Amino acid sequence: MNLEFLHENMMGPNAWLIAEELTANLPLRKGMKVLDLGCGRGLTSVFLAEKFGVEVFALDLWTSATENYNRFQQAGVSHLTIPLQLDALQLPFAEDFFDAVISIDSYHYFGNNDTYFTRVLRPVLKKDAIVAMAFPGMKYELHQNIPEEMKTLWDDEALEMWRSIEWWKLKFEPYLKDFQIGEMECFDQAWQDWLSCDNPYAVEDRVMIATDNGRYMNLIKLSGMIK
Repeated sequence: MNLEFLHENMMGPNAWLIAEELTANLPLRKGMKVLDLGCGRGLTSVFLAEKFGVEVFALDLWTSATENYNRFQQAGVSHLTIPLQLDALQLPFAEDFFDAVISIDSYHYFGNNDTYFTRVLRPVLKKDAIVAMAFPGMKYELHQNIPEEMKTLWDDEALEMWRSIEWWKLKFEPYLKDFQIGEMECFDQAWQDWLSCDNPYAVEDRVMIATDNGRYMNLIKLSGMIK
């Protein structure tokens, strides 16, 4: 991956690095239809197309399909990627359509509830479809006892989305076989890659990560297959 392309299109912790760890042992193969749910500027879509040769449906609400199409052309994967500007809350696909769903640093925005997976996402996935997610979280639930030094750095929206492994486990384990969930090993490097950018949001995050100092925040990964 071209580093300039990577730095230009990061929107948070290095999604390319996260994708590498998340998919390391997934049985993705050429010809599969994969939903990249909340793809941002398409880094993860480029990764999936390049590494596995899958057909990627790159869906994001905030990034225009045209911008992502241009990026996919630049990366040489436009023949394998379908850019879509759509709301994750309303997936306009046939039932049992996708062989896999991958979601990196986005699922917590819309799936942090008891209904999204079963009512919206699961219907468009085939039986035995691969499910793999990675998103920011907390080492343990501390919402009733926020550390004093973090109160000005974590807003209410973030706290609503950032949850523990135990919290997320209940949202997925009943519906997935071969279910696995844990902390990501690439946490430090993924964050440092982001914080080294001159993106103003990255600059803002530097204080938060320095103050946290590895005590509370993590990156969570989970995977399994639809029962």
